[in-house]
Amino acid sequence: MSREEKGLRPIDLARTAGVSTQQIRNYEDAGILPPAPRTPAGYRRFGAGHRRALVTYRALAKGYGPGTAQAIMRAVHDGDLPLALTLVDAGHAALHEQRLSLQAASEALEAIAEQTPDTSASARPGMRVGEVAAHLGVRASALRVWESSGLLAPERDPGTGYRRFSSTDVRDARMINVLRQSRYPLPQIRPILDGLRRTGGSDALRAAITQRQAALTQRAAAMLEGSGRLHHYVTDEEPPSEASRHSRTPASALPDRADRAPS
Repeated sequence: MSREEKGLRPIDLARTAGVSTQQIRNYEDAGILPPAPRTPAGYRRFGAGHRRALVTYRALAKGYGPGTAQAIMRAVHDGDLPLALTLVDAGHAALHEQRLSLQAASEALEAIAEQTPDTSASARPGMRVGEVAAHLGVRASALRVWESSGLLAPERDPGTGYRRFSSTDVRDARMINVLRQSRYPLPQIRPILDGLRRTGGSDALRAAITQRQAALTQRAAAMLEGSGRLHHYVTDEEPPSEASRHSRTPASALPDRADRAPS
């Protein structure tokens, strides 16, 4: 009889994932692992299902984050598959929104870069609100709304109290206008402006956007892997990559699917 058939100790299960035995206990208490039976002496004994649950959780955590991965596994073990799938859907939707925000920032940067030198030169420092509105082709009231939303902060003339837009203010207003034309709400524009101000220029922000897009692609791949693991876990099937380990074993020598466990 194999060790797995006898039951895995917490340390045996911990070694398969490179975590501590206490972490395994915490996973069970948190609902990440299904309840483990106890020996007459009160010791936990885990099986193939627990090992698969552990592998599934850790794959989900890489893409969806530990908190969401825990909520997904708890929902599965509570028998609430619709909730688990809702959490999966929400994770993909959030990732998609981040992609849209990055795309909007990238398009805004390109739109500004494509402006003619004469247009850029006409944005002189110290322009008043009406001049900036005419320069951008927007209403002066729009500039005031953007200011009240915290997206713009033009200085005031000490003598007259009129707004005076610097070159940076005009650049930011142009960015806001491009994003608003793409129907992006004001709250989603703030991170783009913050990035532009933080990096100090469009080239640096463009590089940061490229890095972020690569990170999102990597995360999407991790989410795909986690979703695949979840599918195999809830359908009680063995992932193909693990089933292939048995490909050279005669079919007559294989146990039933329910008795096989992925490593």
